[in-house]
Amino acid sequence: MASARGRRPFRGGSAGGASWRGGSRGGRGQRGRSRGGGRGRGTRRPNFHTERLENDGEQATEDEESSDENKATVSSVSSSDNEDQPEIHVPAYSSLLQSLNAASSQRHTPRKRRRIEKSDREEDTSSVHLFDVEENVELGEEKKKKKEKKKKKKKKKKKKKKKKKKKKKKKKSWIHSQRSMSLKKASATRKDKTYWILLRRTIVTRTGNLYHGYFKLSLKDSGDREHYMMMSLERSYHGRRLSMDSKLADKVAKLQLVFDDFEKRLSPFIFDYQDLLCCARTINNAAGVRTLYSLHALNHVFKTRDRVIKNNARLAKNPAAEDLELRDQGFTRPKVLIILPTRNSCLRVVETILSLCEPEQQENRNRFDDSYLQTDDKFSDEKPDDFRDLFGGNDDDMFRLGLKFTRRTVKFFSQFYNSDIIFGSPLGLRMAIGNEDDKKQDHDFLSSIELVIIDQADALLMQNWEHVEYILSHTNLQPSEAHGCDFSRVRHWSLDGHARHFRQTLVFTAFNTPELNRLFSQHMRNHAGKAKLTPAYPGAILDLGGTGFRPAQTFSRFGATNAKIATTDKSSQLSSASPASDPDVRFAHFINAVLPSLVPRTRSSSASPQLGTLVFIPSYLDFVRVRNHLGSAASSGTTFAAISEYSSVREVARARSHFASGRLAILLYTERAHHFRRYRIRGVRRVVMYGLPENPTFYGEIAGGFLADAVADGRVEAAQATVRCLFSKWDVLKLERIVGSKRVGAMIRDGTGDTFDFV
Repeated sequence: MASARGRRPFRGGSAGGASWRGGSRGGRGQRGRSRGGGRGRGTRRPNFHTERLENDGEQATEDEESSDENKATVSSVSSSDNEDQPEIHVPAYSSLLQSLNAASSQRHTPRKRRRIEKSDREEDTSSVHLFDVEENVELGEEKKKKKEKKKKKKKKKKKKKKKKKKKKKKKKSWIHSQRSMSLKKASATRKDKTYWILLRRTIVTRTGNLYHGYFKLSLKDSGDREHYMMMSLERSYHGRRLSMDSKLADKVAKLQLVFDDFEKRLSPFIFDYQDLLCCARTINNAAGVRTLYSLHALNHVFKTRDRVIKNNARLAKNPAAEDLELRDQGFTRPKVLIILPTRNSCLRVVETILSLCEPEQQENRNRFDDSYLQTDDKFSDEKPDDFRDLFGGNDDDMFRLGLKFTRRTVKFFSQFYNSDIIFGSPLGLRMAIGNEDDKKQDHDFLSSIELVIIDQADALLMQNWEHVEYILSHTNLQPSEAHGCDFSRVRHWSLDGHARHFRQTLVFTAFNTPELNRLFSQHMRNHAGKAKLTPAYPGAILDLGGTGFRPAQTFSRFGATNAKIATTDKSSQLSSASPASDPDVRFAHFINAVLPSLVPRTRSSSASPQLGTLVFIPSYLDFVRVRNHLGSAASSGTTFAAISEYSSVREVARARSHFASGRLAILLYTERAHHFRRYRIRGVRRVVMYGLPENPTFYGEIAGGFLADAVADGRVEAAQATVRCLFSKWDVLKLERIVGSKRVGAMIRDGTGDTFDFV
């Protein structure tokens, strides 16, 4: 008998073939008895069992002891495995095939496989190994095919899992790093349940940082879960939730925007789609305000676009669904209207929008830069900062621009009906709409505007505010043409003509005026509510242009009830009962109470006119009225010059030269001329304000700057430099910005006198 040492038999047939390790597809047998004795899948088990083969003719002897031991082990195995079975005599055969044929003719009840061993090293058992190899090769090919199929299935599953993970993958927040969406936590002290919930939200925290990520909240199992969740979010992180588009929020989070206290106060009104009139815009917070409303406009455009795309996909899946009613559009595509004073202001807003959305492509960008970008510094350093901020760059006030957004591209100069955001100045949009008498008047592109932003409204007041009111009056009207509209998807409130009640209007200005109050009451009718933010003014009289010089200032009230002013002809009762009668009462008070102290009443009078008197007139209509009166025969002895916004450069140069030299006693100067030019007028010894300026900085520049220069040049002594201002109860907004919020009430309601001196 040969020893068991020799060539290692083949491991593991896939269909339960001859093997001492057992087949991987076979049934599980007991470890000590038979391995791999199960039936393979898809293969027919051979109808025989294998035993150790012995050759009687050619039997090599190595050791008698080893052969006796082997015989003993074989006999023991055969006796243990084949109890109650007939003895099978296995004769010696010359080949394996003969033995197999002989074995198949006999009937064998036990179905167990035994280990095949070599009886001798020189024994010709190649056929045994050949049989094993051939059978297992065939089965191995089938196994390889099945393994390949399995691998393909696994790869597909892995790809699907990766896609799902990418969709569900969410960034770890700065607060909590767990990825589970909701975790239940049993309360140890209370019987009610407490939930720990992770929310993906965008909030502005107490420190002003804008975060977009996951926030861990404790939530009791109560009825109104969502409300409690939002309250817990704001209470826990001292922030305000911003409902933002996820893609935009991810991009904004990379910029690490930080909102200051002023911007955090504005964000609830802006992102809750309420109307807002903000009267606290300054040069310092202008960039933050611009970023805030640009972010809101982009968020609105992206969210509405995503909603339309999702609804289009739903309709594509169920084209015949009758119950599916999707109302997600307006009559036309434009959704946002931004009104700005100059091209340079438009350039800043566009650059802010592009920095937030980061598009991959920008169509017509070179054309936009050629039309709006101007890098030349055309102003001297003497000009104040607010003037350089407003008129720096391209200060053209006649423009309009359409901006179209796709998933990867931003297109400049798109047609209005294909645009998402429309930029324009009041004059440019008025020219696009046309007059009511025009046959080709077109305002349909404003029919579906959902967000109106008016920035730098104080500068628009100096242009032509009537254009702004005209534009707003033609917004959200029923269109005259269809323009390819799918009326089955138009919102109900647009069809019913109530779109203006669902439009948000945001107005940012440096100060409040009666025109803005009228816009607030007539054109801001949002159903979500509206708010007006005004600061408390310390008063421009405390800091006159930062010069440190404070002349004597006198404020004269006119038009009070039952107030009588004596004139040369008669005593007439002058009361300013309404804003419509205020200009007439003001003019009468000026020519009867103020002008006689400036010019001699008759030619024979020995009094000489006071030189170096600057008369500041806010309104151009009042300017024309006073100019005509001084030029009439009644005041023929008065020498004066006039500078308005319509004066030519030559006229302005002559008037300034003659007034500085003393050849002219009085100089009439309008507020709009100072707004657009900011002249430094020399020779001013006293200032008379026919009306208070709208912009409080103008008061400091004129009352403080002009007189301070005259004192520095030695033209007048500091005690003789005076300022006299006329006001009525209709000038309460202007007066508050100049004298301060604490003093304005007493000056308007005081019944003891009409003159107030500030030294």
